[in-house]
Amino acid sequence: MTPPGTLLVPLYVHPAVDPDAWRALERAAGRLYGVVLNVADGPGHGVPDTAFAAAARRLRAAGIRLFGYVDTGYATRPAQDAARDVRRHRDWYGVGGVFLDRAAAGRDRLPYYRRLARAARLGGARTVVLNPGVHPDPAYTGVADLLVTYEGNWTDYAAAAVPGWTAAHPPARFCHLVYEVPGDAAARDVARTAARRGAGVHCAVPGAPPNPWQHTPALPEAA
Repeated sequence: MTPPGTLLVPLYVHPAVDPDAWRALERAAGRLYGVVLNVADGPGHGVPDTAFAAAARRLRAAGIRLFGYVDTGYATRPAQDAARDVRRHRDWYGVGGVFLDRAAAGRDRLPYYRRLARAARLGGARTVVLNPGVHPDPAYTGVADLLVTYEGNWTDYAAAAVPGWTAAHPPARFCHLVYEVPGDAAARDVARTAARRGAGVHCAVPGAPPNPWQHTPALPEAA
C-alpha cells in the first residue's frame, strides 16, 4: 500500500457550490493524508446528500482516505448522538475514519473520548482523528491515531510552542491546521515548520474565519 501523504484537508464547501475544489483534491491524491467530509456540521439529517455521496465516491476511487466530521461540543454533546453521526458517515458516504472536532483537551474529559473512539472503531473506523486544536493532556495520545495540536492563523502559528512530551511520539501522530496563509511561499514554510515541530501531517489554506476551510489548501511543490 502506498504511504499516505502529509495533507489532511477539511474541505467545508458543498460540491455543488465549488466542484472545482473537489476535483482539485482528486488530482492531488498522492499528497493527501485524507479529506474531512462535513455536510452540515456532521453527516446531515434524514437522508444522504447525493452531491456529497458522489464526491465521496470519486475521492475513494482516487485512493483518498475519507474522514467523517463529528462535532463533540467539547465533550458536552451526548455521546450517543456523536456515535450516530459516525454511523451515518460510514453508511451514507463510505468513510473509513472519523474526525472528532471541537474536542476538549483536559484530562477530566478523557473517558468521554475513550468511549467515543471505541464506538467509532467498533463501527468500522480505521483511523480516529481528534481535534482539540491545542496540545491536550498527553494521555490523549492513547485515544486517537492522529491529534490536531494546532488550529489557528498563520500569524499565531509562527510563535506557537510545542511541549516536550510530543518528542516521545512519532510525527505521524500529530497534525497542524493553519489558515490565513498568504500564498505558496508561506504554505511551504508551514510544511517545514510543522515538520520541525514534530507534526507529520498539516494543512495550509488561504481562507479566513468564519469558515477558512471552504478553500482548498495551497499545493506548492514539496519543500
